[in-house]
Amino acid sequence: MTYIIAFAFLISILVFVHELGHYLAARSIGVKVERFSVGFPPRLGTFTSVPGGWKVNLFFFKKDKEGSYKWQPVISTKIDRAGKKGSGTEYCLAIIPFGGYVKVAGMIDESMDTSFEHKSYELMSKPRWQQIWFMSAGVLMNTLMAFLIYMGLAINSGAVPVSNLPVIGQVMEGAPAEKSGLLTGDIIKSVDGKKISSWESLVSEIYPRPNEAIELKYLRDGRENTINLTTSYQMNFKGDTLGQIGIRQEYRPSTFTESINIATQRTVQGFGMIIYSIQMLTSGQAKFDQLGGPIMIGQLAGQAFELGLGSYFALMALISCNLAFLNILPIPGLDGGHIFITLIEGAIRRPLSLRVRMLIQQTGTLLLLLLMISVMINDIGRLFG
Repeated sequence: MTYIIAFAFLISILVFVHELGHYLAARSIGVKVERFSVGFPPRLGTFTSVPGGWKVNLFFFKKDKEGSYKWQPVISTKIDRAGKKGSGTEYCLAIIPFGGYVKVAGMIDESMDTSFEHKSYELMSKPRWQQIWFMSAGVLMNTLMAFLIYMGLAINSGAVPVSNLPVIGQVMEGAPAEKSGLLTGDIIKSVDGKKISSWESLVSEIYPRPNEAIELKYLRDGRENTINLTTSYQMNFKGDTLGQIGIRQEYRPSTFTESINIATQRTVQGFGMIIYSIQMLTSGQAKFDQLGGPIMIGQLAGQAFELGLGSYFALMALISCNLAFLNILPIPGLDGGHIFITLIEGAIRRPLSLRVRMLIQQTGTLLLLLLMISVMINDIGRLFG
């Protein structure tokens, strides 16, 4: 249950922030937002901005005139607010928490809505640079979110190593290190007889050994001690299983300037890891069945949450980078696909016909659906393999 909650919260926040970017961009250029939904249908409640206030609907099963129960409004009311013009936007809270969406007037997208009346508040009536600003806003918000999370972690948890020595700075609760009696301040001297002189050498010995029994020698109060423990494991973003014993390096809090530099570096590294993964796939060094989907992300989210909020938010920042990068790819159905179509229209100096746009969107949506099914099959194979 912890894994499910951790996954649902992570995905909901990431998608909400992404869609919030589109919402704010639409408002900034005068495009009418018809609906801003947190989650996917069925709806739990709606708050619609109307002249003179808000119209509120709460949904549940209700018997209709024919005697059958249907999901429909059970409570409808209006909250008066004198002088309110009303934008007509419906703010929706839906049951399925894994995402959300923003629907704006005059946008031909995966919703397959072809209504376009050439009104000034419709997206298609705006200059192309404004259309691109709206389409890229979600990606920009996810990138900004990753940067701010990394910056917050650098300030709050510390991100500047005190030294490169293999000194334990923190022992995770419930981890193999804690169960074996390791304490903050202990100095690791060797792993299975191999001398450890730096934190990097310690990591290089632990990572390749998930779920393996190892012997550690460490120094405490000037005395050398020996313990035996079994490592745990954690999957990285590529699906590799890495050995863990549940310890962190000793860090000091970063200054504001250092936190900006660290956040910038880690955000760039986040995008770099995605590019590296794509290069591995295209070169044949990695196989398609190593790609992970929602189940893998759920496992990673649960493991990170158990390690602590720092690890959990670090994973959220990395996945935010992933979401930003994937959405900017010129694939129909994604933000990058919409931008690509807009650029094509600018190059040929005329809009594509609705039929062509719909065909492109339907093709892209189908490809994305097939990709999602494929990675889900990979996830299930790893889960039961």
